[in-house]
Amino acid sequence: MAEDNIFREVDEELCSDRMRALWRRFAPYVIGAAVAVVAVVALNEAWTWYHASKAAVSSDELYVAFDLVDGGDLAAAQTQLDMLIADGSGSYPTLAEFRKAGVLAKDSKIDEAVAAYDALVNTQSNQRLRELALVLGGFLMIDNGTLADVDSRVGSVATDASPLRNAAREALGLAQYKAGDLTAAQASFEAVLNDVTQTTTRNRMGYYLAQLQSQGVVAPAADAATTTETPATDASATTTEAAPVVQ
Repeated sequence: MAEDNIFREVDEELCSDRMRALWRRFAPYVIGAAVAVVAVVALNEAWTWYHASKAAVSSDELYVAFDLVDGGDLAAAQTQLDMLIADGSGSYPTLAEFRKAGVLAKDSKIDEAVAAYDALVNTQSNQRLRELALVLGGFLMIDNGTLADVDSRVGSVATDASPLRNAAREALGLAQYKAGDLTAAQASFEAVLNDVTQTTTRNRMGYYLAQLQSQGVVAPAADAATTTETPATDASATTTEAAPVVQ
């Protein structure tokens, strides 16, 4: 029994010596790895906090620009938006670019506004943002360009696959109406009418179709005849209401 205890103690001592030797050999690597993990976590948290902080600042700056627009100080609003575009964080510079294009349009700088939307089309990687820029630029071109100008922008968006198809079809219909292609305008407006359930949009299509009815293009039995309000007679008067974003 005594011999067994002696051998067990010797074996335990040898194991302990081996463990100490292994620890002395690998301790720097284990400690270094632990320190690296802690450092990575700390850096990630610091980076997240930094970007959240910058995003909060950018949000505040964007609302300052909105307030300037609401107050009618369009020049100051453009300056504020330019600063945000240059130095903003997250998605706020993109929002600022869209808002700046709207401010330019509100300031009657239509060519510059259209150029700003076209620049967004060429620089944005997000397909929906590109489509939004195309539609907004298309609406501006209804009264400031030709049917071809509008079609070149919204034609590719007026498909069943796009969430903005009805806005694109509306812009195209108004441009067709202005160009005198009333049959095509009727088809565009009816495509929207048959695809939406929102009351305001259906009423707006009804106004357009009622105008076409008064010109003998649409039969009195069409859905447009159900509206009792006076139809819109000027494409420019409807463009602002139809546009989905930013003035």
